[in-house]
Amino acid sequence: MEKKKLIIVEGPQGTGKTTLTNYLRENISSSNLYRLSGQSDKTKTGKEYSTKMYNALIEYLKVMQSIPMNMIFDRTFFTEEVYARLGYKEYSFTDVYESLTQQLQNLDYEIYFIVLYLKNIELYRKRLAREAHHNYQAFSIENSANQQKIYFDLCKELENTSIHVLKLAMDNFDEAYQNIQDLFSIGASRSKKK
Repeated sequence: MEKKKLIIVEGPQGTGKTTLTNYLRENISSSNLYRLSGQSDKTKTGKEYSTKMYNALIEYLKVMQSIPMNMIFDRTFFTEEVYARLGYKEYSFTDVYESLTQQLQNLDYEIYFIVLYLKNIELYRKRLAREAHHNYQAFSIENSANQQKIYFDLCKELENTSIHVLKLAMDNFDEAYQNIQDLFSIGASRSKKK
């Protein structure tokens, strides 16, 4: 019996996470989509909240192992680690991040860590300008480019783990969807443009 998939999609604002995770949810059978925004407290109290929240998420995933359901996540604790490394938080999250990553690998799923990025950094300007959420306006091309670099660092760090790592360029949506179709054996191409 094929293992259930646990797909985590991460990346800076403006790369197309919402669009891609919606596509995965629509095209991978028996799947459920979760969107996690983290929490806005940047103090050490925020670290406590995040630690409890993501440990609870791991426990939830353990319970869900017995259910024949693929899990798709738009962001998880990887975002917290990226933001902490960039100094957006007043604390280091690395100790918690490393523990969560190890716990993640112990789960009975085929785990995919997909990092979305843009080859053409200038595309961030266009895409961020279209974001409907006002809180995203604080982010700039520079912030997104810095996040992209840290996400690439995480990909490199995860290379020798049981997690399947994919960096997916989202400059051209049709090419990105073709890569995803090949990876997950999704049927006929459906043109999706943004």
